[in-house]
Amino acid sequence: MSYKNILIVAFASSVSGCAITQTVTPVAKFENKEICVVVNPAVMQPAFVETYQRLLTGKGYDVRALPPASSVASCPVTSTYTANWRWDLALYMAYADIQVFADGKLSGQAVYDSRRGGANMSKFIKAEEKLSELVDQLFPNKR
Repeated sequence: MSYKNILIVAFASSVSGCAITQTVTPVAKFENKEICVVVNPAVMQPAFVETYQRLLTGKGYDVRALPPASSVASCPVTSTYTANWRWDLALYMAYADIQVFADGKLSGQAVYDSRRGGANMSKFIKAEEKLSELVDQLFPNKR
């Protein structure tokens, strides 16, 4: 095998392991029009929760912010979230996990994970657009 072929195989092998995953389990439709969002101070990008709340409002929900560490049973419908960013030539959202609880039980979840994205350039997404996509899939039914 030539040196060029070895390099091609090595590159293809390294890129093929660069997975970006997205998994969404939509919430069941619920009658409550209020969603309480537990604020997560560990998410260093305040625009994330602001965008999430705006997207929920656009779906017809009334959104109430709860203090950090509030119980998921604090409201009939409660949502938690976490997200983090990484640097690789530019800052990008590497991970987001949104969970929705109805009566304290997990009702739906959306996870975006590009932490193993490596050389995959698809990881350089606009966080607001990805969050909008996740919310649309998580809450498929408008109020």
